[in-house]
Amino acid sequence: MTKNLKRNNNYKRFKVSVAPMMDWTDRHCRFFHRQLSHKTLLYTEMVVADAVIHGAREKLLGFDNTQHPVALQLGGSDPRKLAEAARIGSDFGYDEINLNVGCPSDRVQSGTFGACLMLTPELVADCVAAMKAAVDVPVTVKCRIGVDDQDPEIALDDLSDKVFDAGVDALWVHARKAWLKGLSPKENRDIPPLDYDRVYRLKESNPDRFVGINGGVQTLKEAEEHFRHMDGVMLGRAAYHTPGILTDVDPLLEGKPAESFDFTVLIETMADYATRHIAHGGRLGHVTRHMVGLFHGLPGARRWRQILSTEAPRPGAGAQVLRDAFAAVDVSAYEDA
Repeated sequence: MTKNLKRNNNYKRFKVSVAPMMDWTDRHCRFFHRQLSHKTLLYTEMVVADAVIHGAREKLLGFDNTQHPVALQLGGSDPRKLAEAARIGSDFGYDEINLNVGCPSDRVQSGTFGACLMLTPELVADCVAAMKAAVDVPVTVKCRIGVDDQDPEIALDDLSDKVFDAGVDALWVHARKAWLKGLSPKENRDIPPLDYDRVYRLKESNPDRFVGINGGVQTLKEAEEHFRHMDGVMLGRAAYHTPGILTDVDPLLEGKPAESFDFTVLIETMADYATRHIAHGGRLGHVTRHMVGLFHGLPGARRWRQILSTEAPRPGAGAQVLRDAFAAVDVSAYEDA
């Protein structure tokens, strides 16, 4: 593993990130995304602190060294346990430890963490302080603008004031409320209206703090608009379903024109990675399921999806399936897509 970032070491260089998404941003997804962008900050799925402390750590936390910069998102509400889990994550080489204060799933609510922690900002601050005392890498929080009947004008300021006082290095805000009563986790991703202006106002009142925005960002053009107000932009489902947009992140952050991307090298890199994974008992589909949307909008994309969806999950499938699927795509049309 590479050397960890030091406390408060220029966190602002992480302008674009891919959101932590349960069942999606696993180690294979992150390896794939890293091939598309060297500068995007990648997040793990949420891992519960108890699982980190008592579970199979290598299985839960292990990752390929090429994934840096990569952040570990933790779930929990016990400051002592979160501090221990943060220390373990830091020892594994993660560049950041993030606390989940935004997930609205039933499983999260039953464990008294995730979005329901918006109701107890003092506890969140205690968790942040304990984690900060345990590690030298940045400690961050990802939250909502409020939950249920909370007034976002009050709830978001209350939480942000307390976690900033506790020393949090960055606050990533999903610009929607979470409705813990009456909406499913899926509905919570779409139905509550986005309120970007509320997050902009939070940044305006905290000019010297890192505040990033998340929620509904579909394109890098939209991200550029957010950059006028915010320190960072977090991409979610858009990065997962149409991962090709990540190929333009590095030129955007470097202020350079977009360059042609060598998809042939990408496919060979992923084929080699998949072969190694299969050799250790894995399946091709574990890797390729994250790649299905790569060529969205290009000639041959439908055939690419069909091959990966039907052939890759078959027992014994090897990396040649990936090459065969790629042969169906006309990547020369990429720049015009």
